[in-house]
Amino acid sequence: MDKTTSHASVPTAHARRYMIQLCKHFGHKAETRFDDQTGEIVFDGGICRLGAGPVALDLQVESASAETRARLEGVIDSHLKRFAFREPEMAVAWS
Repeated sequence: MDKTTSHASVPTAHARRYMIQLCKHFGHKAETRFDDQTGEIVFDGGICRLGAGPVALDLQVESASAETRARLEGVIDSHLKRFAFREPEMAVAWS
């Protein structure tokens, strides 16, 4: 099984808060693990790994297909933007 991976580094001073919020939110539906600096959300079809730094939230999505990866990117992106409503300029650029 070939895996497809994408990354995004989202500039924010609140990376830790958003990482924990994402993990807790998805923890109702998916397996999650997190500490003060890293997190992981295991979705059906893929994994999102998160890293909270002082100036950015780093995201990595890994999946078996590009289609599923793109869907997971969209899910993470939309939830992050909802949680970061006080930062309307926030952009998530996946590569």
